[in-house]
Amino acid sequence: MGIFSRTRDIIAANVTDLLDKAEDPAKMIRMIILEMEETLVEVRASAARTIADQKEMKRQIGKLDRLQDNWVEKAELALSKGREDLAKAALFEKQKAADMADQLNSEIAILDDALRASEADIAKLQHKLREARARQNAVMTRMESAQNRSRLRELYSGPKVDDAFSRFDVLERHADLAEGHADALSLGQAPKSLEEEISELRNADKVDAELEALKASLAKRTNGGEAAPKGE
Repeated sequence: MGIFSRTRDIIAANVTDLLDKAEDPAKMIRMIILEMEETLVEVRASAARTIADQKEMKRQIGKLDRLQDNWVEKAELALSKGREDLAKAALFEKQKAADMADQLNSEIAILDDALRASEADIAKLQHKLREARARQNAVMTRMESAQNRSRLRELYSGPKVDDAFSRFDVLERHADLAEGHADALSLGQAPKSLEEEISELRNADKVDAELEALKASLAKRTNGGEAAPKGE
């Protein structure tokens, strides 16, 4: 058995009140949305049938209009031949076709009213469905938030926290050992001898001399290039 007795109940329903009274709001909102979607499909299908019926009636009216014209032509032909009795019979048949066309037009007008009502119901159902889906998102967000809070409380107060910190202690111990190994590699290294330090000074002097020579060569080429125009 559904939550609603269909369209009118859905349109009048207060989704918030239904969820507040439900033992399982998530399950209730899914049921509400499912029934709304099914009802919307049914109303649209009914509107489609109404439109199809109208189209068929309009085709019939077109045929009846052509039939009336045909009987009028026959009546005129009968009168032209002096057969007033046949002309009268033809006009009687024309009148029957006209009555049928009027009846179909009246039925089309009734279907127009039904179609407008269906259109209004569809708009209201769509609004209610959007409202229900929005409430579903809110319910799911609240449930997810509550579950996350529960998991966090379990994490903070449970044995997993102690286990995690013990793992951190082990990692820090490994880091201390790695740093100690690196520092130990520099232990016991002999200081530079006097000969090595003097050799480094000589090498530094050579580099400085080569740098000065390179600067002088560059300056000479630059000056020579600038003086060239004076010789022309």
